Amino acid sequence: MKPPFSIKGLHHYAFRCRDAEETRHFYEDLLGLPLVHVIKADHVPSTGEYCPYVHIFFEMADGSCIAFFDLGDNQKALPSPNTPSWVNHIAMQVDTVEEIEAAIRRLREAGYEVLGVTDHEFVKSMYVFDPNGLRFELTTHTGSPAYMEDARANAHHLCQEWTKSKRQLESK
Repeated sequence: MKPPFSIKGLHHYAFRCRDAEETRHFYEDLLGLPLVHVIKADHVPSTGEYCPYVHIFFEMADGSCIAFFDLGDNQKALPSPNTPSWVNHIAMQVDTVEEIEAAIRRLREAGYEVLGVTDHEFVKSMYVFDPNGLRFELTTHTGSPAYMEDARANAHHLCQEWTKSKRQLESK
């Protein structure tokens, strides 16, 4: 059943950060995402809870944002103990592999350990942990239209296959 609304795209995705300025430097100075909005408050609007914070937004070319909360305690979010560090990440898109290579050089010059260029068949990517321990991926499409059409056509089938095999393993 189709929902009675239409999601148009990502507005923002928010994470906790240790330090707003350190985070600003990474996303604005190194990655080129402009800081476009800052909210400073003492109470959480949705809950009314007292918690002084600053909420910072960095804009991507499509108008969507990545955002962070600095809670003023110099703490970054703790990793999940049941999830490998490579699982939770945010991926942002560029147009070319050359742009990924330029980002790798820039981040390495700034002292970051970068993995990549990694070939995933349909995209090529690089990976780096930001100052908050968030895994950041920069990626570009490399798959042919035929590859992507085939992937879309087989997505539900492959998901169902995975679910079936996972359940078989769980029952043993």
